Amino acid sequence: MPEEVHKTTVHIYGEPYTIRSPLTSQQMKQLAATVDERMQEISRKGPHLSVSKVAVMAALHFAHDLAKLQEDYDDLIKLLEDSSSPK
Repeated sequence: MPEEVHKTTVHIYGEPYTIRSPLTSQQMKQLAATVDERMQEISRKGPHLSVSKVAVMAALHFAHDLAKLQEDYDDLIKLLEDSSSPK
């Protein structure tokens, strides 16, 4: 059965985006708010940056966050595996 697709309009960095996604409108709005907040934060620190550079910097921040979470997850899984293995 195909996944239900929701159409949602969000605003990121002052621009509207209409997005089709399996996420609910509320979930998509929360994600958009997170992206907008990060872009606004970067823009405040570097007001001379172009929109595209702000977007790339935000993407790099999110990629770093994801890599750190993946590392923490891998460490936790290893710890759990080590603690459950016979000694």
